[in-house]
Amino acid sequence: MAKMNFGGVEENVVTRSEFPLEKAREVLKNETIAVLGYGVQGPGQSLNLKDNGFNVIVGQRKGSKSWDRAVEDGWVPGETLFDIEEACEKGTIIEYLLSDAGQISVWPSVKKHLTAGKALYFSHGFGITYNDQTGIVPPADVDVILVAPKGSGTSLRRLFLQGKGINSSYAIWQDATGKAYERVIALGVGVGSGYLFETTFKREVYSDLTGERGTLMGAIQGIFAAQYQVLRENGHTPSEAFNETVEELSQSLMPLIAENGMDWMYANCSTTAQRGALDWWKKFRDATLPVFNELYESVRTGNEARISIDANSRPDYREKLNAELEELHDSELWRTGETVRSLRPERNE
Repeated sequence: MAKMNFGGVEENVVTRSEFPLEKAREVLKNETIAVLGYGVQGPGQSLNLKDNGFNVIVGQRKGSKSWDRAVEDGWVPGETLFDIEEACEKGTIIEYLLSDAGQISVWPSVKKHLTAGKALYFSHGFGITYNDQTGIVPPADVDVILVAPKGSGTSLRRLFLQGKGINSSYAIWQDATGKAYERVIALGVGVGSGYLFETTFKREVYSDLTGERGTLMGAIQGIFAAQYQVLRENGHTPSEAFNETVEELSQSLMPLIAENGMDWMYANCSTTAQRGALDWWKKFRDATLPVFNELYESVRTGNEARISIDANSRPDYREKLNAELEELHDSELWRTGETVRSLRPERNE
């Protein structure tokens, strides 16, 4: 573990050069990694681990679409693909990658297979942090660890195949064996992390829920919708409004920000754009800061967890969710986006 300076603040970070793949393989050479769930993170993490030379099996409910997807990805029933309980029995490290709601419902079946010395691995701090609501309380004689890639499982896999990696956080909630640190870092390297930075289960879920509801999804969609509406109400066409709201940001500016930072992007825009952005960014900050404070407090108090658990446990949850997603899909904003994307030139033209 090394200390690295981030904006004047030192943090604990583990890089691939410090903990190479060969060391990770050595640490986990006698372990069987059972990846439970084949939805969001399961495919990317399990396939990356397998391709990196680790002993991996997948646990999934038989007859489900995810089971069929796992078979399509090369997992063999009875050899590397099992039902959840059999995978738990075989695994020495159990990667608990089911949805938050799925983790709650399956927990009794998983817990009985958590024998002394095993490790329980999460990629989200939800189940442990809010265990007064989830009921997920691991036995005292197992390691409880976390590796949380800062991106989707699809991106984790795609970047891995490109020889790159997504940065991940790591945390140790319980070190029963004295091996939790080496186990968690080896797994972080194995799933294809760029570098690993230290956190806690609580900090991970607080930041994650805030981010999803904030700049990653909720806030950005709200800002897109507001600017698009203002432009349309003032006579701009759907194409013009979408290009100025979404397309230029996602296709031109965001890649520059990812490569060089917002400060660099500001410095390399026109002087008119610089002046306007410098004049207005603090107004947007001041306008949204109360909303972010309200959001964080809702996360901290467990209110967001309660809302999620209550909604996900209703029998008509999927039907209502699909209706809300369909409303988003059918909006003029994203129907316009579908047309704009179809008109992008192919790279080989």
